[in-house]
Amino acid sequence: MDRRLFLKGAALAGAGTALGHLPGVAYSEFVGTANALPGYRALVCVFLFGGNDSCNMVVPRSAPEHEVYARSRQNLAIARDQLLPITALNPDGALYGLHPSMPGVQRLFEQGACAVVANVGPLVQPVTRAQYLNESVPLPPQLFSHNDQQDQWQTLKGRSTVRSGWAGRIADALDASAGGGRVPVNVSLGGTVVQQVGERTVPYNVGRTNAPEFTGLGGTNALTAARRTAFESLLDGAESGIHGRAFASVERRAITTAASVNAALAPLATAPAFTTAFPASGLGAQLQMVARLIAVRDALQVSRQVFFVATGGFDTHDDQLDDHPVLLADLSASLAAFHDALAQMRVAEQVIALTQSDFGRTLTSNGDGTDHGWGSHQLVVGGGVLGRRIYGTMPRLEIGGPDDTSGGRIIPTTAVDQLVGTLARWLGVADAQIDAIAPNLRNFPQRFLPFV
Repeated sequence: MDRRLFLKGAALAGAGTALGHLPGVAYSEFVGTANALPGYRALVCVFLFGGNDSCNMVVPRSAPEHEVYARSRQNLAIARDQLLPITALNPDGALYGLHPSMPGVQRLFEQGACAVVANVGPLVQPVTRAQYLNESVPLPPQLFSHNDQQDQWQTLKGRSTVRSGWAGRIADALDASAGGGRVPVNVSLGGTVVQQVGERTVPYNVGRTNAPEFTGLGGTNALTAARRTAFESLLDGAESGIHGRAFASVERRAITTAASVNAALAPLATAPAFTTAFPASGLGAQLQMVARLIAVRDALQVSRQVFFVATGGFDTHDDQLDDHPVLLADLSASLAAFHDALAQMRVAEQVIALTQSDFGRTLTSNGDGTDHGWGSHQLVVGGGVLGRRIYGTMPRLEIGGPDDTSGGRIIPTTAVDQLVGTLARWLGVADAQIDAIAPNLRNFPQRFLPFV
């Protein structure tokens, strides 16, 4: 077993331990020439853990469609006059509005910097209600399960077995063109996730204010300098076998990468790249840090990046009417602040933010909330997005209707593979490589969505 295979195996089998406890670990072998791809582009994945009730995020507001929605949603329905109206430039015959707690996203949509991708979910191939009920087509396993559907969203594995994530496979495909920088293509502020693990490349975890360094090795006084020298000497002497050499390599890379990131960020302390105020929330802090990392992209010598940020609380079985508005308000304000910061730095057209979530919720109310569903609406935000539009097909929100499995679980009409394939191509992945990133894409007649 050579060093690269060991590092790959350690990353896949023990990524939770390694990345969770070693600050700023970056395993990937940076090969290629920095900035070989033209310009700079970044994708920011915003994962809403728990399963966002997106049918109350984007709501029909024309009378006939709202009546069907209200009948299905029961006590959870939002009144028509409370919805924040949005006017899509590609109308489908109905009118739509956003949850009243999302004025920031409403502004971005109306400005053309936001679009809705309707009714997305993990799929192996297109599915009708009759096919679902007859079990006549392959479906992703363990539907409606948090862990399994998070895994489906992050790996696109369908019914196959894969150990890498789609963002990791994008990094693999771009490695020779976007490699060579001081940080990997994939950077996470939301914990260790399989979405960013590739076959050859592994992500870098960073904190919300800086790149965490090893305790006791920072600072400039004589004691910390001596301690750092001693630690590095130990790493240089780690020749006791493949495990010792690999561990030493990981430690050295962690030290080097953290130093590079923090050195690049240091000038922002006295000369901020933007003055936008972000919400005082976990999501707001993560997106603010992403904006700061984008601001120093030249110092970090990167041309392509995929960021992962996350927030939770969306598993609204209970207290949905109290909790969901707060969650959507934070999402809306954080996305709006992020876009405004990018616009201030004149880089908004080079960055796309995408929401993801385990699944949608049931149309039916359980009395105080909702249960696990399937299809859900997602937002894409950025100056390069062909915004003020709704892509895909809005479902009919009717219990027992043509889009309902049963019990108000909506069958997706757009596959996550189509969403990911579109973004992979936007990042610069060649069309011939996209099927390896989104393996179920070949089963869908429309490979790419026209929002970019």
